[in-house]
Amino acid sequence: MEPRNFDGDADRPRSAGANTGRVLVIGPYLRVRAGNADAQSEGHVLRNTEARLDEAAGLARAIDLVIADAIIAPVNQIRPATYIGKGKVEEIAGLIKSLEVELVVMDCALAPIQQRNLEKEWQAKVLDRTGLILEIFGRRAKTREGSLQVELAHLNYQRSRLVRSWTHLERQRGGFGFMGGPGETQIEADRRLIQERISKLESELKKVQATRRLHRAGRQRVPYRVVALVGYTNAGKSTLFNRLTRADVQAADMLFATLDPTLRALTLPHGGKAMLSDTVGFISNLPTQLVAAFRATLEEVLEADVILHVRDISHEDAEAQQSDVDAVLRQLGINPDDSGRIIEVWNKIDRYDAEQREELLNIAARRPEDHPAMLVSAVSGEGIDALLAAIEERLAAKRTTLDLSVDASDGAGISWLHRNAEVLSKELHDGRFDMTVRVDETKRDIVVNRFDAVPHHAT
Repeated sequence: MEPRNFDGDADRPRSAGANTGRVLVIGPYLRVRAGNADAQSEGHVLRNTEARLDEAAGLARAIDLVIADAIIAPVNQIRPATYIGKGKVEEIAGLIKSLEVELVVMDCALAPIQQRNLEKEWQAKVLDRTGLILEIFGRRAKTREGSLQVELAHLNYQRSRLVRSWTHLERQRGGFGFMGGPGETQIEADRRLIQERISKLESELKKVQATRRLHRAGRQRVPYRVVALVGYTNAGKSTLFNRLTRADVQAADMLFATLDPTLRALTLPHGGKAMLSDTVGFISNLPTQLVAAFRATLEEVLEADVILHVRDISHEDAEAQQSDVDAVLRQLGINPDDSGRIIEVWNKIDRYDAEQREELLNIAARRPEDHPAMLVSAVSGEGIDALLAAIEERLAAKRTTLDLSVDASDGAGISWLHRNAEVLSKELHDGRFDMTVRVDETKRDIVVNRFDAVPHHAT
């Protein structure tokens, strides 16, 4: 659907409608003027407005909403009452009526009062970007933890929305105290009930997260390193995950197809093993409360030895998307410039012809040696072998390779090595096992002292 531009400049009011049949998607984007830093995206890379609107429409389609139209409504200055200007409000009101729209999606973060005023003026339910993403997350969450996190984020969001002028929020209940009095208003009761539910959810989440930490601790006792996939939503992470692990995780051409984290074993070129984690995709202007709510889910990223930043290199806003992902990584306390830990993966090169691909290879070749880019196609498998080799090289750099000899009768020692180290080779000679193992630095001294191990020298 071609986006249309609405240039105008109004202000008037109804209560929120419950039905969400036909949807109008509006991109209320600030006009870009020279020196207007506020018009820049938060990721510091200017985004294409039509691509932004297309993404907003994609978010709506992700929960099966029927889009009647999608328009760009340029904004000179954000209005405290309605976000957009007076004229635009009136023009859009006419469009909503003619299209028989029941839900309006505003691709921005609306203040509660702005949302209320627009609903009154347009006689339709209004959903901002945060509310829309929360709706998607609510549909996608499958695990207990994911469901709890979504509900918690939704309640924190809803708590700030209890400013509507709905009649049931204006009535007062009788008090139970001896002094009598008007008691608490319905809005106060609603806030109290929401706060009680939030407290209960936070308590349940702590238990679930404690269980997750136990599982993670169990994996750490096994010599498997963790490799995590991160990237903008719909960058192809799940398709790449399936390609690398031969798994069958849902991979669809839609925003937020994957929400709950998935772990699978990853076999490296020389037989070593790692755990590969697929995580929720990032997106521009990801609501702060969602980053906070999904911090536990993203702990797999925080704990990962290697992070693969998967980029849809064919997307017109690829640079802006990279900037958005970097911003979220920083929010999580991860340095996106940590070349020893992060590998940049340029996905979807199958969308380029031979000449364009050659140009991409030249661009990648000119990058600093410590910040390489791996060109792959998760669909065709091109570049996957080189990516696996790069992963193995990064993981090996964080570990020490040792040679040692163990008496074949020392079953406990051999068993300990298999549990706590990566056994690269093992040969029986004269009643002793000559072994080459790879261990974390934290266990290096134990292996050296217990088994008289020495640094490995390749022959």
